[in-house]
Amino acid sequence: MEEFIHGYLISFPTLALVAIIVFSLIVLSKGADILVDEAVALSYKWGVPKMIIGATIISLGTTLPEASVSVLAALQGNADLALGNAIGSIIADTGLIIGLAAMLGHLPVDKLVVERQGKIQVAAGILLAVACLPFLSAGEGGNVSRIAGILFLVLLALYIYFSIKWSRITAAFGPEDSDEDIEVEANGSVLILIVKIFAAIGMVIISSKILISSVEITAVRVGIPQSVIAATLIAFGTSLPELITAINAVRKDHGELAVGNIVGADILNVLFVVGSAAAVTPGGLVVPANYFKLQIPTMLIILFTFRFFTKKSGDDITKPEGLVLLGIYFIYLALNYLWI
Repeated sequence: MEEFIHGYLISFPTLALVAIIVFSLIVLSKGADILVDEAVALSYKWGVPKMIIGATIISLGTTLPEASVSVLAALQGNADLALGNAIGSIIADTGLIIGLAAMLGHLPVDKLVVERQGKIQVAAGILLAVACLPFLSAGEGGNVSRIAGILFLVLLALYIYFSIKWSRITAAFGPEDSDEDIEVEANGSVLILIVKIFAAIGMVIISSKILISSVEITAVRVGIPQSVIAATLIAFGTSLPELITAINAVRKDHGELAVGNIVGADILNVLFVVGSAAAVTPGGLVVPANYFKLQIPTMLIILFTFRFFTKKSGDDITKPEGLVLLGIYFIYLALNYLWI
């Protein structure tokens, strides 16, 4: 999709690209607004915590394009890109997005839900780190084998099954925050709400890709080096849907959706993105030796730090804690350049 959009937009004059950038920002913001509103409505319709909706439906929708791109890359012989994409997304989602959301507004944590999903989030990160270890493969680096990929997909099915089961158990206790003034159409079906949610996810993802391609082309035309664009704009663009959704969720005082979305996205980046890419690659996903110096340790550090913040006393992630997560992310970015 990216190549098609880029190839189509490159023929546009710069002034038209600026107009497309403005329009894409409007569509992106509106799509995120609809996504948050319909997800909240669905949580009330089902009577389950907003964090569960964020950790399942929202995160599955926002992670689906990454999985499809990773599988296509693997089939075209670029299997190692899937691993870097997944690990980088976990670090950016947990450090940049949660950190920024905590700095911008109230970021509550549903203790019951995060105790379940949070354990899976950390366990998935540890599982990925173990699968990358080189002691089972030849060479300096490691290899996430096809068998490991199939195992990840089996675990993904179990995760989805138990998430649905937990949501039904939670629903027995009634919806959270029942005193909020939330309007849910009496005759609106769950199916219609889910269709609206995925339509909004589509708006967010497509407008994000158009925005990033437009900005990239414009940046090249004004003389910004390709290396700078690749290291900043493109890396940032992959997390843009989650970022805008999180900011809109916090702005509307539904920070649980932001937390749930990131927790679910981290889990799916391992089980779905890496799992599907490794499963379709006969030789597995190659793990570069330098990943053990920075990428994998940073992923584990940021996951354990986030887990510590969610288990402490208190029901939210505070601004100082958000600042710590942001600090880890920016140190990680700096070290990427220092260790080139």
